[in-house]
Amino acid sequence: MPAADLVLTGAQVRTLDPDRPTATAVAVREGVITAVGEAADVPDWRGPGTEVVELGGAHLVPGLVDAHSHPVWGLEMATGVDLSGVCDLAGLRAELAGAGRIGGWVLGHGLDHNAFEGRPIHHGLVADVLGDAPALLRLYDGHSALANAAALAAAGVAGPRSFDQRAEVVCDASGRPTGHLVEHAAMDLVTAVAPRPSDAERRSRLMELLSAMAATGLTGAHVMDGGDLELVAAVARETVLPVRLRFAPWCMPGADAAALRELIALQGRGGRHWLVGGVKFFMDGTVEGGTAWLEHPDCHGRGTDAFWPDPHAYAEAVRTLHSAGVRTATHAIGDAAVRHVLDTVASLGPSGRGAHRIEHIETAPDELLPRFAELGVAASMQPPHTGYTRDDGSDEWSRRLGGERAARAWRLRDLRDAGATVALGSDWPIAHYDARAVLATARRPKGAAAHRTGLTPSQALEGCTGHAAAAAGESGIAGRIAPGFRADLTALGVDPVLASADELADAPVELTVTGGQVVHRGAR
Repeated sequence: MPAADLVLTGAQVRTLDPDRPTATAVAVREGVITAVGEAADVPDWRGPGTEVVELGGAHLVPGLVDAHSHPVWGLEMATGVDLSGVCDLAGLRAELAGAGRIGGWVLGHGLDHNAFEGRPIHHGLVADVLGDAPALLRLYDGHSALANAAALAAAGVAGPRSFDQRAEVVCDASGRPTGHLVEHAAMDLVTAVAPRPSDAERRSRLMELLSAMAATGLTGAHVMDGGDLELVAAVARETVLPVRLRFAPWCMPGADAAALRELIALQGRGGRHWLVGGVKFFMDGTVEGGTAWLEHPDCHGRGTDAFWPDPHAYAEAVRTLHSAGVRTATHAIGDAAVRHVLDTVASLGPSGRGAHRIEHIETAPDELLPRFAELGVAASMQPPHTGYTRDDGSDEWSRRLGGERAARAWRLRDLRDAGATVALGSDWPIAHYDARAVLATARRPKGAAAHRTGLTPSQALEGCTGHAAAAAGESGIAGRIAPGFRADLTALGVDPVLASADELADAPVELTVTGGQVVHRGAR
């Protein structure tokens, strides 16, 4: 065997490989694991140029993967003042009163719907503290925003608009915009005229973000958007991306045959540590925004429409992509949306098994759960989202759905028990990217889901390793520590299976290796 480029030794290795569950040393060459063994094997693996890393008893597992993230598109979303700590209207007003300007605008992100304390979202609530400055405040869900009167004027938005997708410029009884922009097409009216970071800033921020992600143990992310592929390609040519990125560009309502051909042509494009591999759809929006597709209306009478005004057009687009060998991921939060995606995959027949996935699945009735395993549809879920709800059901999400549907929240364990593949992620910047928090919260959900049984420690670890690999169709090359698999590895200061959720959330990250490259070293 040729000498290894990198040898990790002195580790307690959980391989997740049934043929060899444990080891103490791993050899890597040209980004691939070449051997798994014990300390006594290390001399046989070494050569003059081998780097040997002594892990001092750290716990080595397959590289952790965030199965739903937006690290490139999110750079613009996460611009301006961080409003994620705001709990009420008084706090929001205080933050905005002291906010700095970016190109003369006030930009904010991460704003919780609950901060409005049940009031309709309206720019009048913050008008006096913003003065003449245009302002765009993104709500945490990424599907809605509040624009003030100056920002609406800058964008030429003076009344309602029509869109190909289910989106809305919310207006009052007299037809004047309230500033509440619901879904991407409506928000794009204002983001098109708002300041955005320069390419140089975005390149710098991308590497800072990916490095910070790697410092939490992340080695990969399934990027649920097209991002800016030219930007990513340029950065990847200059340096090694610390986190492996797998992109799924969006297919939006109104996409014609030419648009589908373009998406098909993008598949396989990539470079070192990045790849286009799939297409992302939206079947609905969010519960808090009133755009989740529900089988029964929410408490405001909203939620009975799909994001695709013609759901059959969605199904036809999926069939076209599937016939071309393209994997799909569909955002589906409400029960009607989840059901429609499952029905669409069922219409593909046996060839649809293992090629498609559903993102979020925030509420689903019992009868839908076995269908995930029956159809081979992966469930991609984000445990940190449970933190936007409250145990007592007083939050906007729970109130809109009502007690019965809120009781079916984030059924991580139920889906696993039903035999489904359950991949875990953060949905950054909707929630923090810290992989340790994803693992911990999967074991101990918060808010409306707190009464539900979380995943076992082993299931949570699988959600960020083997099940994430399966959701991407990569089970043969990723998700375990075995010869021939990608050298994506995470070393933690605690055993992620035996440690408590609290210990895991604060665990030291001793080493992160992506594609055989050491991208983070801990203090040890």
